[in-house]
Amino acid sequence: MLTLLRCLSRWPLWLLHAVGAGLGWTGYWLSPVYRQRFDANASQAGVPRAAARGAVAEAGRLLMELPYLWMRPASQGILPQVRWDGAALIDAAHDEGRGIVFLTPHMGCFEVTAQAYAERYGKSHGPITVLYRPARKAWLRRLVDTSRVRPGLAAASATLAGVRQMMRALRRGEAVGLLPDQVPPGGMGVWAPFFGKPAYTMTLASRLAQQTGAVLLLAWGERLPRGAGYVVHLSAFDDAAAGASVPQAESAAAVNRAMERLILQRPQQYLWGYHRYKTPRDAGDGADKNHED
Repeated sequence: MLTLLRCLSRWPLWLLHAVGAGLGWTGYWLSPVYRQRFDANASQAGVPRAAARGAVAEAGRLLMELPYLWMRPASQGILPQVRWDGAALIDAAHDEGRGIVFLTPHMGCFEVTAQAYAERYGKSHGPITVLYRPARKAWLRRLVDTSRVRPGLAAASATLAGVRQMMRALRRGEAVGLLPDQVPPGGMGVWAPFFGKPAYTMTLASRLAQQTGAVLLLAWGERLPRGAGYVVHLSAFDDAAAGASVPQAESAAAVNRAMERLILQRPQQYLWGYHRYKTPRDAGDGADKNHED
């Protein structure tokens, strides 16, 4: 498998994306469970079938571009294939000496946002630390653990030790990145509305900002057609409900609202097949939509 991935990492991006589009549709039609979840999640968000249809191919492109993003030589930078939209927000946070918490949904190419930041700002403002959940399979875990650690890019596991690592980075004025629409382990989130349905939602994003004074920024990497590269879009998180002394459920709901706005801008690039509404162990069934502090 590793030999195949190394081979794929040398393919041009346009070819990886072309093959990925077919792979996405193959998976959609061959897996009734995946297809049902994809359609149900898009319908829950009020996204018409025609608008969500493009996300089927984009899911395959996401999978096929990973060997290139993870396994290309460190000397082969990603910046030549990246355009920036809103980088002044990063510069402003740096000028103030504040850390940055990047909130990136399962949308577009979320791997490229951290890599692009690392290459552009890592040397001058310290590395970006990204939160991840270790893969279950040993060979894949080893691959992910090594490939995600690149110059200017560090990884923190979704554990208490990883949270402390991110806190320290923010207090040094560095940046961290996480996927706030990723379902956290039981006990590490609260139930909050996501497109009108209770979803178990991490509270880490707002806690990081509240405890370190870091800036919250929304970020996602738009995948351009025909392998033309990416656009890293950045926007301010300006919902006061994620501020200090706000109950965790309200902060989580504010983060979900921000994710909804991003997703509806480009629904054809959201990972609608992600199991967003699952119930982790020890998380309860969500019936009361927990409004605890």
